[in-house]
Amino acid sequence: MTITLRTIDMHTGGEPTRIIVEGWPAFTAPTLLGKRREAREQHDHLRRALMHEPRGHADMYGALLVPPDHRDADLAVLFLHNEGYSTMCGHATIALARWAVDSRRVPRQEPETTVRLQCPCGLVTAHVAVTNGRAGRVRFESVPAFAFALDAIVPTETWGPVAVDIGYGGAFYAFLDAAAIGLDVRRSPLAALVDAGATIAEAAQRTLRLEHPEDPELAFVYGTILTDGGTGATSPSRNICVFAGRQVDRSPTGSGVTARIALQIARRQTPPGETCTYESITGAHFTGRAVRETSVAARKGVIVEVAGEAHYTGESLFRFEADDPLRWGFRL
Repeated sequence: MTITLRTIDMHTGGEPTRIIVEGWPAFTAPTLLGKRREAREQHDHLRRALMHEPRGHADMYGALLVPPDHRDADLAVLFLHNEGYSTMCGHATIALARWAVDSRRVPRQEPETTVRLQCPCGLVTAHVAVTNGRAGRVRFESVPAFAFALDAIVPTETWGPVAVDIGYGGAFYAFLDAAAIGLDVRRSPLAALVDAGATIAEAAQRTLRLEHPEDPELAFVYGTILTDGGTGATSPSRNICVFAGRQVDRSPTGSGVTARIALQIARRQTPPGETCTYESITGAHFTGRAVRETSVAARKGVIVEVAGEAHYTGESLFRFEADDPLRWGFRL
């Protein structure tokens, strides 16, 4: 028996989003986090088959559409990558929101269509610009973001004690100026930046005790974001996100921008309402701004609006033949 899965492929600033629209087995879990566990425990071979070679690659990213259980959601999603399942993804949210308008999953309205997306971290509201029937730039308000720790010390064998900021924007990231460890996000070899990002994320996860005030499943360091030390207020600030082990985000990282704004607010580097621009390794730009204050349990937080653009790259019908020994993918 040959299994088939249909996908729509897009990219946001160069970062892929493979939207799985048909063929995935039905879920029995009633909640989105339950479906995430079920996907990991029962259907992970399908994630590997679409994310890994020969159908994907080491930096592939995916979005699996599932029935929402949030009463206000238009659609729900599980985010996939080479290592597993993430809790939030801004670049994929931008792609999904545009696709939802183009596919008529939500009624199209001009000049802007609202798409409510249930993510594992919570409900994300996106607004898609529509001009002459064509969907374009997307801005979205993510889940509440907050600064978890400033100048937290993590020990490393390469650089000794390193001070990092831990910010949450739907996922936890360790942030630091690349210059603090002798690197430059514009000039250093990519391999050196990836090594640093992976090492620091592992050290932070091993050393720091993270807590999410609402769900313990969210309390882990998803990746490291190395920056150029700027704020993005007067000129674009470049950052590079290394996540899920050694995967490199080609986009400026939507959940990372969300967390970065929360940290800049906490450090009084950026006032609420100020729009900052962040640049990725491909030169793509996202903007971010804190639109209002909020709280996450006892923590002060902000709601951040992130904006960017996604584009289509193709549509596929993937086949998995029963006699193919590599049908569930491989990594080198």
